[in-house]
Amino acid sequence: MTSPRLTPGRIGMYLLLVLAALFFLLPVYMLFATALKTPDAISLPTSWHWPAALNWGSFREAWAKIGGNLGNSLFLAVVGTILSAMLGSLNGYALSKWKFRGANTLFALMLFGMFIPYQAVLIPLFQFIKSLGLYGNIWGLILAHVVYGIPITTLIFRNFYADVPDALVEAATIDGAGFWDIYRRVIFPISIPGFVVVIIWQFTQIWNEFLFAATLTNTSSQPVTYALSQLAGGQAVSWNLPMAGAILAALPTLLVYILLGRYFVRGLLAGSVKG
Repeated sequence: MTSPRLTPGRIGMYLLLVLAALFFLLPVYMLFATALKTPDAISLPTSWHWPAALNWGSFREAWAKIGGNLGNSLFLAVVGTILSAMLGSLNGYALSKWKFRGANTLFALMLFGMFIPYQAVLIPLFQFIKSLGLYGNIWGLILAHVVYGIPITTLIFRNFYADVPDALVEAATIDGAGFWDIYRRVIFPISIPGFVVVIIWQFTQIWNEFLFAATLTNTSSQPVTYALSQLAGGQAVSWNLPMAGAILAALPTLLVYILLGRYFVRGLLAGSVKG
């Protein structure tokens, strides 16, 4: 296999891509440059300068302040993502392969939930969570994210299962398999691409969400997004501390993309082209 020729157009495209990458990496550079400085070395005229001496103490201090919140966020995101993915998978399976009266109407109503902003449901959601005795509890926050994630996860899985041949379900039905047996033995094993897409999407959404975190939790169960806002509180801010905290908070989602990112586009396109 011969390598592509470096034509002027191709060279120009590569240069453009390199410039675009450098542009989008500038905030990352600023994060590390500021986090590795001492507070007295941070000033507006020298904000772009790399620190002369690296200060790792800001990371230790940030970890001491938000380490517990990182644990809360990890538990919240993992449990919320798993529950959202399983519910979305079951909904998508039922709506795509087990047609019943009103299925399309139910699906449309579920999709409508995607367009309801958080702010519009915050007060009734707060009252509902409180009535269940889950206010201030991490499980109340998990419940809010799972419910809010049902429309998008259902949409992804319904579109994914729509391209699964009906003959597979019909053959399993003839063999005497029921709803759960077909899902467990036929549908679930071929759902990995769909689960990858949902896991990346839902984990990122839950991890980065702030409004529910600030409203539905107390001090012991607050996730890292709320803790980061407290690092920058006050009139005199040591900017190295919130920058170091932001880097620590970004690592889990970065790890998820590193491990699953190459499957993301493949999962989005799975079943989109029929041979």
